[in-house]
Amino acid sequence: MQTIAQADLSPRLRLAITRMARRLRQEADAGLSPSLTAALATLERHGPLTPSRLAEIERIQRPTVTRLLATLENDGLVEREADPDDGRVSHVRITREGSALVKKLRSRKNAYLSKRLRNLDHDELEILERATAILERVLEDPE
Repeated sequence: MQTIAQADLSPRLRLAITRMARRLRQEADAGLSPSLTAALATLERHGPLTPSRLAEIERIQRPTVTRLLATLENDGLVEREADPDDGRVSHVRITREGSALVKKLRSRKNAYLSKRLRNLDHDELEILERATAILERVLEDPE
């Protein structure tokens, strides 16, 4: 049985994931930067959130989140609401337009992948199924 060296696999895996992420962004053609798209998707998945909590989830600095939210709010994709218990705190939620955009982007990305996966045989699809489960586990593992 052949042993796969971690040192050899790590750069290939990193490059493949990076290229796939880039290609999916290109296929989605959001008109938004990757950071804006990620923040919008996080708000759709976890929102409403405080800007600080969004920064924490996205692992970015609070001033960066402030700039991202200003752009998203200006585009009508998110809206702020004052916290009823603490006027100094605001919660940001995705708007109907923002949700529709996230849905459209996901649909485009899924369509692209589905089209590409049609060219694979049954064994390759089974391998990708197992690899996907492994990647999900690796990404969920606390660091």
